[in-house]
Amino acid sequence: MAKTPAFSQNVIPESIKDEIKIALTYYPNLQNNPIEFKFRKNIKKSTMLAQPDFWSLFKSKKKRKYKVLISEKIVIAGNAFATKDIPKDVMIGWIGHELGHIVDYKNRSSLNLIWFGIKYTFSDSYIKEAERAADTHAVNHGMESYILATKNFILNNADINESYKLRIRKYYLSPEEIMVLINERNKAEKE
Repeated sequence: MAKTPAFSQNVIPESIKDEIKIALTYYPNLQNNPIEFKFRKNIKKSTMLAQPDFWSLFKSKKKRKYKVLISEKIVIAGNAFATKDIPKDVMIGWIGHELGHIVDYKNRSSLNLIWFGIKYTFSDSYIKEAERAADTHAVNHGMESYILATKNFILNNADINESYKLRIRKYYLSPEEIMVLINERNKAEKE
């Protein structure tokens, strides 16, 4: 694991502070980007949501701020899981995935981010592209064990209905695709 960078400008809820700090250690390239992590009562169709702070879109990329919204209760296909009851590795994986979105957002212009939001809202294929890119960023940052823990928690949990599992299979990288990415990364590191 990488040395813990200083992320003092971030706003982090106490109840998941450890999980967020672990996930952030995999993203030293986000060290200078303020990120506010905050709970919301309900996020439509999502457990977590990463986005740029709206007003920071009018600033330069270097001064942009981000937020990660987290459902107070993680409701998956009608079943509610209290955040405190989610296994630590799964929570770290979910947060790592959202940080993967922020890595993607960092290099986009403000106009491109607005267009991204519009396409994400209306295009099924764009949702798939964006979610798979976030998973890829997380794996490329060394978070594969956490991402796999999150996938396994969802896909192998009898309390989660099949429609939600189908959504995960449709939009996100599969465990097999993650293993291919890991193998490609390991091969490239050896060369």
